Amino acid sequence: MNQATKTYWDEYWGNQEKPQSVTAWQFGASPDYLAGLVVDGIKTATCSGHIFYELENEPLPTTEDYNIILNSDDKPVAITKTVEVTITPMNKVSEEFAIAEGEGDRTYRYWWEAHEEFFRKELNSIEREFSDDMLLVCERFEVIHVKDEQVGKALSNRGR
Repeated sequence: MNQATKTYWDEYWGNQEKPQSVTAWQFGASPDYLAGLVVDGIKTATCSGHIFYELENEPLPTTEDYNIILNSDDKPVAITKTVEVTITPMNKVSEEFAIAEGEGDRTYRYWWEAHEEFFRKELNSIEREFSDDMLLVCERFEVIHVKDEQVGKALSNRGR
């Protein structure tokens, strides 16, 4: 966690006891666009390939997790709390979940095409094959704080 992110986290909690489970990260494909959707309240879910947790020996997310969402410059834009985690085959992800990811035209078709393209590329880079039933770690989250200067940016982007 860089200093700006640590400062943001510490200032948010002030003198309260801070949760121990916090990570800071960017969304993979388009960090600024996706962080903006979070700030705007449009994106309330995300998913990742289960295989990547296995290969990197990373623990799966839990409902105890807080996340500091970063932009493409590694600057914090918001704090979220994970409220639900499920392991779901990609071809069993619900339309409602796909829409909650908030991307593109917010249709299941867009979600499927964008995620298939992303996962094919990522899996190919580690010499693995994509399959329709690959396991996804599906997370739902709530925004608990938006960094002040991000609110104005989000509001000005709504008209576009």
